[in-house]
Amino acid sequence: MNCIFIVEDEDSLRVDLVDYMNLQGLHALGLATASELREALEGGMAPDVVILDVSLPDENGFALAEEIRAKQDCGIIMLTALGGAENRVRGFESGADIYLVKHTSLREIAAAIQSLLRRLKTAPSSDEASTEEWIFDSVSWKLTAPTGQTIRLTATENAFVGALVTNFGKPCTREALTGILSKRQTQFDNRHLDSVVSRLRRKLEEQAKLDSPIRAVYGIGYTFSGPVRMKENLSP
Repeated sequence: MNCIFIVEDEDSLRVDLVDYMNLQGLHALGLATASELREALEGGMAPDVVILDVSLPDENGFALAEEIRAKQDCGIIMLTALGGAENRVRGFESGADIYLVKHTSLREIAAAIQSLLRRLKTAPSSDEASTEEWIFDSVSWKLTAPTGQTIRLTATENAFVGALVTNFGKPCTREALTGILSKRQTQFDNRHLDSVVSRLRRKLEEQAKLDSPIRAVYGIGYTFSGPVRMKENLSP
């Protein structure tokens, strides 16, 4: 049974979320603070997905998301009243896979969890483990290193890597990348782009134990410098 941590200091919402997720066949644990979350993790519990509020009484949820992303192999869904574009950008930069605002229905939240769980269940196959190249899976949001280590990507990272891989052999301009990463309600600029790249490089180096293949091209933008191929995802 999949384990879901719900980190929310509003008692009524936390109880509603826990009860509803349990009814959906998930094992949900309600936590009111960042401290309670850390205690659960230090006690050996391993969540599949963390639903995280931003405005917690003892910690900023953005900083907590970065901590979770660095230490846990789990999905992160931010559920917050902060719906502005800058907050959404900051959420994705902090490592969130999905960003929802609090007027989202319980049914929609449950659907987001199930969608994320399906992506998380994908594991590297034997051919991926033996390859000498990077393998990019845009459907499951993952990048498999030549060492066989699979790195899960956030939505923003997936779009960024996809642009580099699609444009393999020549650099992607900053203008093109910010355009790809921009949405109608979320505008990326050069500062946001550099933040995404910095965090992604660090993630790849720490998890794959290799130099990051993401290279800056002075005055132009970024390129994927190592051998890479797209994974074929065939429909049944």
